[in-house]
Amino acid sequence: MIKNCLKDTQNEKDYRNIDIDNVGIEDLEYPIRIKDKQNQIQSTVAKIKMSVALPKQFRGTHMSRFLEIIHEYFDVISTTKLKEIVQAMLDKFDADESSIEISFPYFIEKEAPVSKIKSFLSYRCRLIAEKKKNFDLILEVTVPIHSFCPCSREISKYGGHNQRGAIKVQVRMNHLILIEELVQLAEESASAEIYSLMKRMDEKYITEKAYENPRFVEDIIREMIIKLEKDDRISWYNVRVKNFESIHNHNAFASHEKWKINL
Repeated sequence: MIKNCLKDTQNEKDYRNIDIDNVGIEDLEYPIRIKDKQNQIQSTVAKIKMSVALPKQFRGTHMSRFLEIIHEYFDVISTTKLKEIVQAMLDKFDADESSIEISFPYFIEKEAPVSKIKSFLSYRCRLIAEKKKNFDLILEVTVPIHSFCPCSREISKYGGHNQRGAIKVQVRMNHLILIEELVQLAEESASAEIYSLMKRMDEKYITEKAYENPRFVEDIIREMIIKLEKDDRISWYNVRVKNFESIHNHNAFASHEKWKINL
């Protein structure tokens, strides 16, 4: 029988007496599956960050253990699965705090408004879970949008300037909220939706819809706040709207954060 005689350097005592808040791995690309409203399950590729708090007495962390944990739990990511992952990190590393961030593209099939032609649109999503005394989970979705400037419309003889934008919304939940639901809230708050594939009749519809629904970033974020306040499943939200300005050499933004319940 061959014994493992390799020196465990990470477990060596450290005498500098310094705790480290976060030690771990990041930019790990890994296949995952996410619950999908249309198809039940969607496969995608995630970029993962995992970390634990390192007590002052240990010199280092066994980084390979992060990979062991994610491979064990990577199948279908859910709230329950994330709770298991952060708890497994606490147990495996004998740590007091653990966290994981999973960033991934999420695809929704959309139907163009007039031609009804279908295509997929990508949304950037992130799950942020951590375990200290309690489990905490944030769902983040970034939604591409179309906005039309109200000021430009009022001061111009015809037309006005359009731009793409993005709404990034983060929520803490009392009950499950689907990615598609946050996407819908964001798209309804903009001047118009974005589509990957459109015909001329769709382009006409979208540009005219935006013209009839002009909104500043301030208008968009207020519309989002109204919708988020009405949803009792949301205990906290952080929303940020950004316009990629088409006639300026800068971008415009608005942001707002709120706890809806006192903890």
